Amino acid sequence: MPENTLVETPRTRDCFARARALPTVAILAALYGLAHLAGYHINAVVLTIVCMITLCLLRIPVAIALITAAMLGALHAGLSMGDAIAAFNDNLLIGAQVGLTYVMVGAFAVALSRSGLLELLAGAISARLGTDEQATGKGVKWTLFGLFVFASLISQNLVPVHIAFIPILIPPLLGVLNRLKIDRRAVACILACSISASYLLLPTGFGAIFLNEILLANVNSVGEAQGLTATAAMAPQAMFLPVMGLVAGLLVAVFITYRRPRQYAEPSADAPVVCHPPAPRLKPTQLLITVAALAVALTFQLKFDSLLIGAMVGFLILGASGIFRWQEQDDVFTDGLRMMAQIAVIITIASGFAGVLTATGEIDAVVKASAELIGDNMALGAAVMLIVGLFITIGFGDSFASVPILAPIYVPLALTLGFDPLAVMALLGASAALGDAGSPASTITLGATAGLNADGQHDHIRDSVIPTFLHCNIGMLVFAWIAAMVL
Repeated sequence: MPENTLVETPRTRDCFARARALPTVAILAALYGLAHLAGYHINAVVLTIVCMITLCLLRIPVAIALITAAMLGALHAGLSMGDAIAAFNDNLLIGAQVGLTYVMVGAFAVALSRSGLLELLAGAISARLGTDEQATGKGVKWTLFGLFVFASLISQNLVPVHIAFIPILIPPLLGVLNRLKIDRRAVACILACSISASYLLLPTGFGAIFLNEILLANVNSVGEAQGLTATAAMAPQAMFLPVMGLVAGLLVAVFITYRRPRQYAEPSADAPVVCHPPAPRLKPTQLLITVAALAVALTFQLKFDSLLIGAMVGFLILGASGIFRWQEQDDVFTDGLRMMAQIAVIITIASGFAGVLTATGEIDAVVKASAELIGDNMALGAAVMLIVGLFITIGFGDSFASVPILAPIYVPLALTLGFDPLAVMALLGASAALGDAGSPASTITLGATAGLNADGQHDHIRDSVIPTFLHCNIGMLVFAWIAAMVL
């Protein structure tokens, strides 16, 4: 080896990362200082979200990036540190409620995994590979992709576990993905596009919450003063074309961007392996009870509008069925808590982050400045509203939370520009949904990373956030703009 050749080691990679991070922070600080000296006012919301994204790209933990950016944005907006912390803390309760729901959903998902169905499925797919990968690999690849799409769709509407199925289903299949040399970024895009499409289009489960209780309710509440009345049947119609943008992004990721084989290292013999108790042999009675638990969980979730209650009842039914021993309930719940802890914490912090953005009072300024730029140009108006919605939702990481923030400005603005009610719903729904997949704090990208990084070979930002941002959002933005023009 030549003497001047630099061998890349974990230590040198860490040094290179530090060398890239420090100049980046220094440049941003210098630009901010120059803008301040020149008398330019930087919108606090814009500054906060740019800081959050930059810190995440510099490999700062998402939770710390959210808190740091929120405090910097609040101070820039003129809030004292005490007021910034108060605004952050006041909004944590909402995120904590959602986080508790995800913990219970995680426990339900772990209880389902104890049935052994997922392990049997992974074993069957591995067996199908055989020894001749060229003969059977293509069929297994598309079987896996179809499985991921199907699981993503039903996780939002039929089996209300949201993203909790990913850390259960994906890790046993990583060995198969490695043998097939499937690019995990394609899998991340499949999961993100399919999950988003499900709740944006199908009005059951999470879809019923988004389409009826959030999107429809806000459109009618804000549009009532201007004579706009929307019906439940209009919401899926309005969101059909934007969802087709997600489908287009999924196809581009699978057939173009990430179609080439990608090599992953097989785990070494001395690598730590997370072991779960062996799955018991599933008896016919237990299979029926498992199906019944899923049905009852869905029924309770719909009847009481509470995913928390539905998941809890399903967990109790599975515990009583004998799939796992009664004395193991604490262990199963703890496994679910451990699986969802990071996601629950980031969701909670993201709520505080959203509270600080609201407290700055400069969200309206972003939207109103966009309205002044638009004038009476409908095509430009639709594009600007979608882009601003994308930018805001990336900060929140939650399309459900973005609708009430955007509705008071977007609905009157869209009606003033002459958009029809269906187009108004499409613009508002797509503007809020853009950025959900692709945000560092989104449950969708966090869930994808939780499953695909089980062996430490899938980076959250580079392999989940950036690929899903590009493929989920660009296609949806284009198709949502078309929907606004033709509806």
